[in-house]
Amino acid sequence: MPKYLTLTDYAQITGSAPIKRQTHGWRAKCLQRLVRLDMPVPQTVALSFAVVREIATGAQMNLRHLLGHFPKGQLLSVRPSAEHPEWGGPAAILNIGMNDEMHAQISETHGAAVATALYLRFVQSYAAHVAHLDPDMFDAVEPSMTALHAALREYESEVEEPFPQSPAQQLADVLRSMARAWEGTSARLLRQAKGAPVDAGLGLVVQAMAGGVGIGLSGAGLIRFIDTDTGVPNVMGRFRSDGQHGADALKNGENVLYLTRDPRGPSLEEYCPDAYAQLLEHGRNARQRLREEMEIEFTLDDGKLWVLDAITVQRSSRAAVRVVVDLANDNIILRDEALMRIPPKALSELLHRQVDPRSRPEVFASGIAASPGAAIGRIVFSSGAAQASAARDEACILVRRETTPEDIRGMHAASAVLTERGGMTSHAAVIGRGLGVPCVVGVSRVQIDARRKTLTAGGRTLSEGDVVTVDGTSGHIFLGEVPLLEPALDDRFQTLLSWADARRDIGIRANADTPADARIARDFLAQGIGLCRTEHMFFEDDRLTLMREMIFADTAEDRSDALERLLPMQRADFIDLFEIMQGQPVCIRLFDPPLHEFLPHSKEGLRFLADALGKPLSEITRRAEALSEFNPMLGMRGVRLGVTIPEIYEMQVRAIFEATIEISRRDAHIVPEIMIPLVSAMREVELVKSRIDAAAAAVRSRSGGTFDYKLGVMVETPRAALRAGDIALHASFLSFGTNDLTQMTYGLSRDDAGRFMSVYVQQGVFPEDPFHTLDLDGVGELLRLGAERGRAARDDLTLSICGEHGGNPESIRFCRDLGFDYVSCSPFRVPVARLAAAQLVIAEELS
Repeated sequence: MPKYLTLTDYAQITGSAPIKRQTHGWRAKCLQRLVRLDMPVPQTVALSFAVVREIATGAQMNLRHLLGHFPKGQLLSVRPSAEHPEWGGPAAILNIGMNDEMHAQISETHGAAVATALYLRFVQSYAAHVAHLDPDMFDAVEPSMTALHAALREYESEVEEPFPQSPAQQLADVLRSMARAWEGTSARLLRQAKGAPVDAGLGLVVQAMAGGVGIGLSGAGLIRFIDTDTGVPNVMGRFRSDGQHGADALKNGENVLYLTRDPRGPSLEEYCPDAYAQLLEHGRNARQRLREEMEIEFTLDDGKLWVLDAITVQRSSRAAVRVVVDLANDNIILRDEALMRIPPKALSELLHRQVDPRSRPEVFASGIAASPGAAIGRIVFSSGAAQASAARDEACILVRRETTPEDIRGMHAASAVLTERGGMTSHAAVIGRGLGVPCVVGVSRVQIDARRKTLTAGGRTLSEGDVVTVDGTSGHIFLGEVPLLEPALDDRFQTLLSWADARRDIGIRANADTPADARIARDFLAQGIGLCRTEHMFFEDDRLTLMREMIFADTAEDRSDALERLLPMQRADFIDLFEIMQGQPVCIRLFDPPLHEFLPHSKEGLRFLADALGKPLSEITRRAEALSEFNPMLGMRGVRLGVTIPEIYEMQVRAIFEATIEISRRDAHIVPEIMIPLVSAMREVELVKSRIDAAAAAVRSRSGGTFDYKLGVMVETPRAALRAGDIALHASFLSFGTNDLTQMTYGLSRDDAGRFMSVYVQQGVFPEDPFHTLDLDGVGELLRLGAERGRAARDDLTLSICGEHGGNPESIRFCRDLGFDYVSCSPFRVPVARLAAAQLVIAEELS
């Protein structure tokens, strides 16, 4: 015996009906809201998630009773109603109830052409979506009796029974087909990819067809009240006089009208001003009462307006920011709600140029989207070529197998960077984000031939000088020039972030390595610099030569002489940083990388260096080889250089202190924060601290000035986190460098992990790339232990993170829960972090 559902298993949509989004879906709930706003919504019945599940398993409904809610002969539509619009659902089916009898009736009232078009359209839709026949067999053709009879014969031949004439049977088949389609494997996987839970339900709404076939002005249209790209108020949309579905209006054709008066053609405002005025009023009411900008689907039947549906307008990130700020300024929503409506990552799209979403470019290759934004340029294969392009004022894309610190100048000159290797925290990714340069890394399916200067992917080869567009937001590289949208840092953007600053309770600093970076950080209202990587200051031509002299010096005196000539350059850098930040804290990390990174990698470069230093090439080559290490990331770098070659750190801290004295003479006050990198043991801190204290005393004595400074440690090794209690005895702050800490905890190279990380994530080894999303269980446990042990030893200890995770909302949540004082991220992620931090406070209060 088949199971029959009862009369209470569906609800007619009225203002007081028990309709909930969690039980009947977003469309049913939206229709109820439209009814409450007194909009002319056609008669509608909603089926709940539970009912649709029962129908999918074979249960039957008393459809005669359901049909009794509609006038006899009323054509119907069935549309999906999931909990969230983005979860999708099966295609809507229109004109249910169309049969031979209805064809005859409509032929008498509206003409045979109208009746035939309706019947043929229904047969085609029913065959494809309900009977699941090959849609090619029912290709759209010009409506005619010949085409209709052919479609009916084709249906009967394939199904081996005539096209159903009973409206009840048609409706039953439609409901069953849509219910089962939702439960199918492919549909389930598709909606799960969009964030739907495994057990997500589907509701269905059965609605009376309204309009589209009347004798007077009849048809269907869509209207929205903002520009979807900018958010500026603007009536947009179309109306099609022979359409029954809003989407019909978006198709080009001679029956399509503009909505507002337009010199390009006739408009609905001219043909039916009353209906147009009603639509404007409905739009205003929806904005005020539904507290959103809505897109309304409507029909006209002999000039009478019907509202079939309304959904939130799909819009760009820049439009979304304008909309929520305007809604809040108009007192329609609260500021907190405005803040919660914008995903933090959406702000990244406003800070950079972006690929116009309306374009349809050809993809050449794809990789990891490492630094957002888009840029157009000619490809080059060396930093020198990038600098030469910049000198000619030509935009270029720097293509490298992987970048090194030696490529810094080329990255500064390039409009975008593309690398074959690397991941989210590889050198190219980190520097790209810091510079605000679009960057795609880990483009593993390309072949780069730097000697021939070619780039090959998918059987297509590009040469140096060919134009491409790099989209660091999506990870795609497109052929040729692609239309771009400019950044949108307008007053609404600034207003939203000012509201965020008023709500957040954790500091947001920026990682800034140069005065240019600091200016960007200042523009984005960072609360200081949380990480200044001083080594990036040494790759300018004049400084690089002195660095190499220092590296190849035969004696400590010669080494000190080279460093003495670097001192004024460093001092000038720090003076600039201090001036730009206007008294806000500046945390300067002492020299970190292994010395071999400052040496040429080619024979030609070594030969040039030998000439510059006046030494035999054999000696230069021998000493360069002696400096190389099997694993330089775990070798002679960071504090190990400070202990074994103390002159480097002594020069740097002297430059910091002299810059501090100079700034103080300009009536500005600064307390520099000096950070020791790659610490593993308390004794390392003691040794470096004693030399820094001595340098401070010497500067005070020579200058006659006074100043304060703070000394801290960058926690990048697991041992430093575990021994944080000891280390904190000699440090006023601990800043967790989560890039290297993740690398050392996992035993993974952050530059090479991109080669296999996607496979690991897909197979569930890691839930996410730990270089992209902070590993709260492993690396996070080290942060927790380090914070607890450090604070136990010193209750005034300042805690922060300064790795690339600092701009990630989940990382900010974790740091806030641990009581960290601030997070630091690349300048272009500061706005994202400001918004994310505010949302954490609001969400906590709401919960």
